[in-house]
Amino acid sequence: MAPDFELTASDGRVVRLSSFKGQKKAVLCFYPKNHLFACPSKKVFQMAEAIIKAYPKIVEQNAELFAISVDTIEDQRKFVTEYHVPYLHLSDTTKSTCKQYAGLNLAGLAKRSTFIIDQEGKIAKIFRDVNVDSHGQEIIGALQSLN
Repeated sequence: MAPDFELTASDGRVVRLSSFKGQKKAVLCFYPKNHLFACPSKKVFQMAEAIIKAYPKIVEQNAELFAISVDTIEDQRKFVTEYHVPYLHLSDTTKSTCKQYAGLNLAGLAKRSTFIIDQEGKIAKIFRDVNVDSHGQEIIGALQSLN
């Protein structure tokens, strides 16, 4: 079973994973940080871009997608606004959810990984080696395999 969590989103809402059980699939995309060394991380932007392109098809699979990092709510809000991201970014400043799912790297940031949670709340697929350019399509394929 996927560990439950409650995190604040880029729009200020509180998201609880268990609220989707029995209703929708969930896609949890963990990544290190929005901005590294005062500029956007190339991989973060590439991954966001690939997922933004795939997002309508992800939603068609009766799924909610969330990007999760250790960034503050304000940093998440800025990133979502700046890059016109259509899905919510969740803030895990305590790092507890990132540790529980993705694990942390040496810098204390979430390791890049994606978890597909089925409608029963079980982890159905884990992507550890994320290809940032094709990841949106990989997510769609994983969701379709659950249908």
